[in-house]
Order: sequence, then C-alpha cells, then structure tokens
Amino acid sequence: MKEILVRPERCMGCRSCEIACAVEHSGTKSLFLAVAEKPAPRKRVYVEFAPEHAISVPMVCRHCEDAPCVSVCPTGALRQDEVTRIVTHNPEACIGCWTCASVCSYGMIGRNREERVAIKCDRCPDLEVPACVAACPTGALVFKEVEEFSGSKRVESALKLARGVAAGSGR
Repeated sequence: MKEILVRPERCMGCRSCEIACAVEHSGTKSLFLAVAEKPAPRKRVYVEFAPEHAISVPMVCRHCEDAPCVSVCPTGALRQDEVTRIVTHNPEACIGCWTCASVCSYGMIGRNREERVAIKCDRCPDLEVPACVAACPTGALVFKEVEEFSGSKRVESALKLARGVAAGSGR
C-alpha cells in the first residue's frame, strides 16, 4: 500500500502542495477559477515552519492504523477502509462537533466553519498520485510503498556517510 511520505530536508516552504490540494478539492479544479469560489476551497496538507531548526515541514494525515478520529466520531462520518486503511470523511454525516480534530495526534483535521464540517486528507482517490505529491517541486513529498521509501533512504544515508568518510580520509 502506497503512503504519502515526507522528506522534510527537501522542503523549501513554497506551499505548492497546499495550493494543489486546495485546487484539487475545489469545485472547478482550476487554480484561476478556484480563487473566486464561495466557500473558498480548503487545503488538507499543511506546511509548518519550525523556526528553532529553520526548516519547513509538510504535514499530511497519517491515516493511522488505529485512528482515534474514527473511534470518537459520533455519527460515523469518519470511516476507515478495511483494505486500504485510508480514513475517509462523509461531510453529509458530519455534525461539526470537532471531536475528531481534538483527538488527532498530528493536528491534521481542519475545520470548515462555514459549512460546519471537518475536513481531512482523502489521499486524492481520483488521482494516481495525490495532488500535493505531484505539485512538490523538490520531492519533499513522495507517494511510495513504505518499504521502497525506507530502502531509498538507506541508500541516500549510505552515500552521505561514504562521502563524509572519503572527505575525512583525503580521498
């Protein structure tokens, strides 16, 4: 199962992922038309700046294995697919109580105050690659199998280590 995975060291804080997400969840799916939509389309990915480390970090829903947002939803508006484990949201069933937002460990459930419903990442089910990932110019967001991602991270780390060793030995 592919996941949206984050490489924070590659994020430059451009917020292209946020814009692409909002446009994908707009009525028109057009950047030029979406800006005039009422209510305004909302993002489901957030780029947070950590000033103490001078780094931007894209944050996305983790679709937790044991998703607390699903278990506390009083109306069943949040459900977890038994096969894909993706947590989906049915806005028609949502009563806007925000209980799901209060229990999300990652703060990834937003509020649409105009429509009084929660909003969260749906991993762009109509797209082969989620909009946020496709829009990221630096590869800070990737859509891969966890095992494939871990393997590529090991190779990157090994190359960095080898370069450091080679530089230290004068090679």
